[in-house]
Amino acid sequence: MLNHGIDILPQPHEEAKKQSLLLRRRIRTACDRSDGWISFSEYMDIVLYEPALGYYSGGLQKFGQKGDFITAPEVSPLFARCLANQVSEVISDFLHQGCKRPCLLEFGAGSGILAAGMLLQLEKLERLPERYYIVELSAELKQRQRTTIEKQAKHLLGCVQWLDQLPDKMGEVIVVANEVLDAMPVECFRLSAGGQEHESLMVGFDGDQLVTKYVPAVEAVVEKITEIQQRSECLLAEDYRSEYNPAISGWLSALESKIDRLVIFLIDYGYNETEYFHADRVDGTLMCYYQHRAHEDFFWWPGLQDITAFVNFTDVAYCATASGMDVSGYTTQAAFLLANGLSELHAEQVTDDIQQQIKLSQQIKTLTLPSEMGDRFKVMAITKNYDQTLKGFSMLDMRNRL
Repeated sequence: MLNHGIDILPQPHEEAKKQSLLLRRRIRTACDRSDGWISFSEYMDIVLYEPALGYYSGGLQKFGQKGDFITAPEVSPLFARCLANQVSEVISDFLHQGCKRPCLLEFGAGSGILAAGMLLQLEKLERLPERYYIVELSAELKQRQRTTIEKQAKHLLGCVQWLDQLPDKMGEVIVVANEVLDAMPVECFRLSAGGQEHESLMVGFDGDQLVTKYVPAVEAVVEKITEIQQRSECLLAEDYRSEYNPAISGWLSALESKIDRLVIFLIDYGYNETEYFHADRVDGTLMCYYQHRAHEDFFWWPGLQDITAFVNFTDVAYCATASGMDVSGYTTQAAFLLANGLSELHAEQVTDDIQQQIKLSQQIKTLTLPSEMGDRFKVMAITKNYDQTLKGFSMLDMRNRL
């Protein structure tokens, strides 16, 4: 179980602390350039993605038991195999329609374990993509991903190509983004004056200490919060604090504009909009993670911890349709994996090794139980010029709840 509060956090080693102090200088420079204050989204962008110093750009161990959190591909290789089964179906559909063999494009590839697992399963199904692209800015993560793929699927390494940015034009593409949206910088806001005034959270310095303050929100923030309240009839009370992701719209629009035929699979923890802005969720969903401990102090050693927020899948759906794409499925991770053959894959691995079976059973429980990843994580499919039914949503499709 995750703990809350910084009093239980282990102290980073001295080299990591030095790296964090260097990052604080970058934060101060950004503040000095903006009359002393930057938005929380800018602060979050710096601490997560500043080259060589940010959480995802530095050389710290982030994934797995020795890191700060465990993603589904690291829980069990069955996750990658189930997702590959779904991707294989889409590749087959494209080929049956006379299209070229599509490319697979992964964002947030982490340690590379999902890429390796999917490539091996797609090879087994004789449905390898034309190319497996990984969009990755961190040199350290690129090397880690290459090492993982070389170790687990060396003969398929030639299929993989790393990109710093999207190509200007692509034909048929399947996009996989596992725990990507939750790592995008968010804008934090608060309602005041009986819920009628909107304020944005700002970050600055008081001496050597990082501090926050709320200021009247700019028009774009007010419009976004008003839009959310109106479309989902969310009545937010005074002092209600939450956040929204301003980057999703641009990210989806970029994919839509550069790719002719597209299927996107988003896997992340989140809610629909009514659940996200529930009256009881008065402090939002922002959370920090360090060595498998959760807490709420986003100023604790900047750059050494993950900062994340749940995904508002209703907003993702609206952004997708505004970009001219379709929402083709929305379900729980458990339903998606079961619809893509999790039980059958489990049965294939049954042996007389009791310890192995206990381990495998625990992995499946973590992936599917409602109290674990099963319901908390959702899967959404967004498509462009693709109208085939996706089997991952055949057991349960919750688009009517968005």
